[in-house]
Amino acid sequence: MAEWLYEEGIGENRAIRIDGGHIAEAAIELPGLRAGAIVEARLTNVAGVARLADGSEAQVAPLPPGVTEGAAFHAEVLREPIPERGRPKPAKLRPTDLPLRDGPSLRQRIGDPPLLPRHGPDRFEEAGWSELLEEAATGEIAFDGGALRMSLTPAMILFDVDGSLPPAELAEAGAAAAARAILRLGIAGSIGIDLPTLPRDQRQAPIAAVDAILPQPFERTAVNGFGFLQIVRRRERPSLAELVQADPAGAAARALLRRAERMQGPLTLVAAPAVLARIGDDWCVALERRVGGAVALRAEPGLAISAGHVDARPS
Repeated sequence: MAEWLYEEGIGENRAIRIDGGHIAEAAIELPGLRAGAIVEARLTNVAGVARLADGSEAQVAPLPPGVTEGAAFHAEVLREPIPERGRPKPAKLRPTDLPLRDGPSLRQRIGDPPLLPRHGPDRFEEAGWSELLEEAATGEIAFDGGALRMSLTPAMILFDVDGSLPPAELAEAGAAAAARAILRLGIAGSIGIDLPTLPRDQRQAPIAAVDAILPQPFERTAVNGFGFLQIVRRRERPSLAELVQADPAGAAARALLRRAERMQGPLTLVAAPAVLARIGDDWCVALERRVGGAVALRAEPGLAISAGHVDARPS
């Protein structure tokens, strides 16, 4: 039976929906603006740019009637900021007369499941949490008979399907694998799946595979003559892949803290300097409270970002 599991970690909250012993859906929640919140914004120019209380800028449409530059107004957050390398996408707002409110939290969105304890069986790892983070970071996703390569671009998220199966079988299996990855990684917005080129009479099976896995609402095209299928899902927040790839050191730091908080202190966190640079005093203090002992940090420049580990001894 499918169920949601929820953890409140240091620097992030996370949830997975387990179905058949595997992760069917997953999400990470970082502190910050939430979709569905009603916030106060201040119009900075008539091109549709507003400034929020935290100093960040957001896109607003339509322009609030009668509001001039510099004036404050209430707005609903339609889409949270999307991290991208180079130029992050700002939040999207819509003017409203509703009173200020917070957006729903991750825990609220998944039905308020009980909080998992930090000790005892690690149900996230048992279901494949570390493997999922690796998929999000590398974009390399294996399936029986082939593999997906996921690429994040400013225009869309692309899945390239490759493998040794006959083209029709590979297209159907690859489309199904991409649909499962879309759910598992929380991918939304414009999505492309590049399948093997197929004759017209073999293009329905990949479409049926996607339709059987992805829940509505979403829109999609048919598979065209070049084997390309496009899907559009409503986008309210960043995907797991976007969060991890936009900030690899931060994602590695939070994953290291998750492993550490399941142990007892004193502890030493050993990681690349870029990873330890993301673990500030507040996170160290929070970890010390959870493990009941002192926490030290030891930088090893030769380590890969993902190769940090926890030494259950003081440095």
